[in-house]
Amino acid sequence: MSPARNPAWSLARGWFAAVLVAAAFAVAGAVQAANFQPLEIVTKSGVQVFAVEMATTEEEKQTGLMYRKELADGKGMLFDFSPEQEVTMWMKNTYIPLDMIFIRADGRILRIAENTEPMSTKIIPSGGLAKAVLEVPGGTAQKYGIRPGDRVAHPLFGGK
Repeated sequence: MSPARNPAWSLARGWFAAVLVAAAFAVAGAVQAANFQPLEIVTKSGVQVFAVEMATTEEEKQTGLMYRKELADGKGMLFDFSPEQEVTMWMKNTYIPLDMIFIRADGRILRIAENTEPMSTKIIPSGGLAKAVLEVPGGTAQKYGIRPGDRVAHPLFGGK
């Protein structure tokens, strides 16, 4: 009997096809999760460019950068808290120190919490109304001279 007419072979082929489809969706999800967008911060010393992941859903905002063991220089996560509001963050289950950059709706940096303490449940407030929070590796703000008042360019703020 040829494999094409063997019922067991047809069942195995159907199962194999289902596994391939599931794998394709898993890969597509992984590719989507690693989708980075450019973000620029204009400082007195020049323009700093970052590649950021977006956190827009409640689940993405709650998880953020938790459980990650590293975050490369020039990478980050941008949390969309539209509309502008008082925002609080924490470092629960976050293994690496971060700089949290609180950004107003006009794209100006409101406040920077530098080198936040890994695994801490201490509340980190925005200190005013913020539309977004950019998390980058700890020490980034000092390294690049990023300060409150600097402008962030990204579509979330009506720019690039």
